[in-house]
Amino acid sequence: MTSTLLLRTVRRTFIAGTAALLVGTVAIPSFVTPTFANDGPASVADLAAGLLGAVVNISTSQTVKGTEGPGAVPMPQLPEGSPFQDFFDDFFKNRGGGKDNSAQKVQSLGSGFVIDAEQGIVVTNNHVIADADDIEVNFSDGVTLKATLVGTDTKTDVAVLKVDPKGHKLTAVKFGDSTKMRVGDWVMAVGNPFGLGGTVTVGIVSARNRDINSGPYDDFIQTDAAINRGNSGGPLFNSAGEVIGINTAIISPSGGSIGIGFSIPSQLASGVVDQLRQYGETRRGWLGVRIQPVTDDIAESLGMTTAKGALVAGVIKGGPVDNGTIQAGDVIIKFDGKDIHEMRDLPRVVAESPVGKAVDVLIVRKGVEQTVKVTLGRLEDGEKLASGEPGNTNQDKGGDKAPAVSTASVLGMTVGELNDETRKKFSIAADVSGVVITDVAKDSAAAERGIQPGEVITEIAQESVATPKDVMDRIGALKEQGRKNALLMLASKTGELRFVTIRMD
Repeated sequence: MTSTLLLRTVRRTFIAGTAALLVGTVAIPSFVTPTFANDGPASVADLAAGLLGAVVNISTSQTVKGTEGPGAVPMPQLPEGSPFQDFFDDFFKNRGGGKDNSAQKVQSLGSGFVIDAEQGIVVTNNHVIADADDIEVNFSDGVTLKATLVGTDTKTDVAVLKVDPKGHKLTAVKFGDSTKMRVGDWVMAVGNPFGLGGTVTVGIVSARNRDINSGPYDDFIQTDAAINRGNSGGPLFNSAGEVIGINTAIISPSGGSIGIGFSIPSQLASGVVDQLRQYGETRRGWLGVRIQPVTDDIAESLGMTTAKGALVAGVIKGGPVDNGTIQAGDVIIKFDGKDIHEMRDLPRVVAESPVGKAVDVLIVRKGVEQTVKVTLGRLEDGEKLASGEPGNTNQDKGGDKAPAVSTASVLGMTVGELNDETRKKFSIAADVSGVVITDVAKDSAAAERGIQPGEVITEIAQESVATPKDVMDRIGALKEQGRKNALLMLASKTGELRFVTIRMD
């Protein structure tokens, strides 16, 4: 087991560090407020002195079979009767590479912080304690306490632990408001880099709202305060001594700090911690839609002046809006009073909303803004439902028009009737309806958009199509209107929906 987390993206490697811990709600005395000079804080010594006691080192151990341990070498296959058989049997049994190998202890180190001194509540990263058999919390005064796991959340990489103080007085810290942090504000990280113990580094907020493709709710604070391996789970403080982030990842080609680190903002983490403490699990709001980004082409096709919001690509059967309240093709631009600037904003805002809450959702439907009211379900229940969902069933099933042609060529695609023969040929699910794409011309506009034979056109410009003639008529009508792009809703063989725009010039 390792306490580092690798977050891979294109051309970059994100390495989770292991950072410092803070806990509790002990007030920080006024003397710890640093004095700032024109070129930054004159000193953070007083601030650090008041906070180091709340930052802890976390030691974990995991029992694994010898063959699974780091550096384990399997026993070589020897000819029967080999004179070396006894030697290798004894050697690999002791080294953990033989069949009768004994279990090994794999240890790792990380960081965390106390948020509740009376209850002994400690916050860290999930990847620091994942799969651990034993967890120990080491305090700055040398005291070591056994910890039990209260709850974890893999989506935000947050974990909550509990220790029994047993008469040991703990120091705790509290969460601050990360939304008030500005780019350029001074911050301080405390942690356990490379197992060295409590270490203080200072820097600034380099950027906000960073998406590093580590999870569905990425909204990281970026800082140049040095964060290294072992810092994961540790706190990022503002100048008032409040935790405004949990240090969790770095960009580094070598594993060391190069001045680009990432912290989970307290706005996101504090809510997760509260739920884990109360329920032992998260209980997030759920809308029950599949979404995709609104590109400039899609915005133009929908009659929107700017590309914003989240485009609903499908509605999950049995979900909160499987009653027609929200439909495929709608663009959500505001949720419960919060603006949805881009697609990734919506999952985070919905997840932060209470289960069962009735909220107003502002959508754009066929070029017209309107507000609908929806009651949120629970994401954890919805994930089970969505995992077996073949596709959106809230789509228009098309009309009853008789086809005038059996196939047609349009926009670099050959389209045909979706009948028993074509369903069998392309293995298309029975509940998928529309017009099947049987061929895509090489170097065509459709090919550029990644459209493949076997996909089914269900809508064009938010109007359902059922025959090849419908497709030709809709494209012709769009051209007459002077449209440059056609917005297509495509269904995969299993019914998964997506929107694409295709140039018509």
